[in-house]
Amino acid sequence: MSLIVGLTGGIASGKSTVSNMLRDYGIPVICADQIAREVVNVGTKAYKQIVHQFGKQILNEDQTINRAKLGSIVFQNETKRKQLNEIVHPAVREEMRKQQSYFTQQGEPIVVLDIPLLFESNLTHLVDKVIVVYVNEQTQLERLMKRNDFTKEEALARINAQMPLKEKVNKADEMIDNNGTIEETKNQLEKILLKWEFKQL
Repeated sequence: MSLIVGLTGGIASGKSTVSNMLRDYGIPVICADQIAREVVNVGTKAYKQIVHQFGKQILNEDQTINRAKLGSIVFQNETKRKQLNEIVHPAVREEMRKQQSYFTQQGEPIVVLDIPLLFESNLTHLVDKVIVVYVNEQTQLERLMKRNDFTKEEALARINAQMPLKEKVNKADEMIDNNGTIEETKNQLEKILLKWEFKQL
């Protein structure tokens, strides 16, 4: 039986760093964000539904979806955001299930589901354990402003759209404090994996 682990955090908390560390240990990581991009590729069922729902003005010249245009529509309109989620989320979950099933059949001891909105979307039933990657509010704000070239207001709007990290920590089985160095983060991850009897470190 594979242990299914949910990996989550907040925007700019360093979740991708931890994801990459897990991959370095040979642990399969199924990334919800990556799949969300793939399921709307030209010609897929979700792609056709999105074009039907939002019109051809959201397309680039090469017929791919212009994420910025679509984002500007749904970011300001709760109803339209819900419509988009109702198309994309089931497609993402179905693909995640397929990949998880493949890895469990291969006998992988641990399979990680990297889901940014694990708690917000009430998806904890999909996993056995949850790891939250945590940083303090000031670090999160500074990293996001630097990474995305956001103003303080833009960065705060993105952070405040998610459940506070402290709240996520309270709901998690394990927490990785990512305020320090890469080495410190790695040591914390290794301790968790050893606790879960992952032998291939």
